[in-house]
Formats: sequence, C-alpha cells, structure tokens
Amino acid sequence: MPADKPPVPVVRPRTDDGQGAVVAERKEQKTEPPPMFQVILLNDDYTPMEFVVMVLQEYFSRDLETATQIMLKIHHDGRGVCGVYSKDVAGTKVELVLAAARRGGHPLQCIMESA
Repeated sequence: MPADKPPVPVVRPRTDDGQGAVVAERKEQKTEPPPMFQVILLNDDYTPMEFVVMVLQEYFSRDLETATQIMLKIHHDGRGVCGVYSKDVAGTKVELVLAAARRGGHPLQCIMESA
C-alpha cells in the first residue's frame, strides 16, 4: 500500500463583484539627505608639508595641485577643509588620517565638523 499522502486542498475560484475594491493613495515620501560633515586638517609646526600633501592625495583622492593648494591653506590659515562627507565616512577618514600621522611620528590633527 502506498504511503499516506496529505490531502490536496480544494481551491475554489473567488468571485469578485467589485465591492471589495480598495483604492490606495500614493503619498509622496520626502527623505532628507544625511547631515554632512567637513573633514579638517589643523596646522602644526612639526608635520612636514610633504606628509600633508601625501595624506590629501591618499585619503582624500586629491591630485597633486589641489593637495598642494589645500596644504598651503592649512599652513597659512591654520586649518583647511579636505572634503565633505556623511558622518560615517567623515569619521572613518579622520581615524585613517590620525593613524597614518601616528605611524609617521607626526602630531598632525584631523577633526570633523558639521557642514
């Protein structure tokens, strides 16, 4: 005798007379972009300018000319904006720069501020 098979449910076609129709109104969603943060390098009297240019090229994807301009702004004004990013990306870049500065034995400071 074959193994017991579960009974097959009987599916009856549904009759719809139009009384159960639902009209959904589409509400326009307004999503705001995430808050942005500036990553800023601070000037000090010990970190070599070449190291700052290297950091700008490596961690902020700046070409040599742009990196040099930002480095000179940091040198003259005491601070310079390296880029503007979402909070998580800005925090990661700050940590990467600080770790590179420590590895290189430089006191370079990198911070983030609300844009």
